Amino acid sequence: MAGKIIGAMFCLMLCPGGNTIAQQEQKDYLSALEADKIRDAETTNDRVKLFLTFADDRLKKFQYELEHPSGTRHVDMLNSLLNAYGGCVDDAADLIQLGIEKQENIRAAIDLMASQSKAFLAVLEKLSAAGGPDLEAYKSNLDDAIEGTRDAMNESKKASKKVAPPPIRRKN
Repeated sequence: MAGKIIGAMFCLMLCPGGNTIAQQEQKDYLSALEADKIRDAETTNDRVKLFLTFADDRLKKFQYELEHPSGTRHVDMLNSLLNAYGGCVDDAADLIQLGIEKQENIRAAIDLMASQSKAFLAVLEKLSAAGGPDLEAYKSNLDDAIEGTRDAMNESKKASKKVAPPPIRRKN
């Protein structure tokens, strides 16, 4: 048995893809600090809250970038921020589903997702309706972000029905 373990460790050291597992855990739209915060969060509620905070940050940066274009990569920046926003919202929704499957107490995460997704959707639809000079360059990603936010909002509504209601304390 020890020989198999040593052989597996030797293969991991020599194989070029041996350390890619650790690299794949960090999402490409999260900074190293954000990935550490997600990893260090103790509960699913905390992780969902972090992902929604990061999504809000990306959306605010997107709005700022629209008002204050920076350099020649302006459209790339807008598309990148929308993709990062969508990834954060999708991951938060996935964590809620995982929490339900594990039968965790995730009522706080579901409530936060419901309230935040409504606010996010209002901002995204306002941006879509307002137009702008570069709208066609990021319209596809904006539509994806709107669709992802709607999906997350619908998932949070379904999840609130699946999660048992909080216990009721009875007075004796």
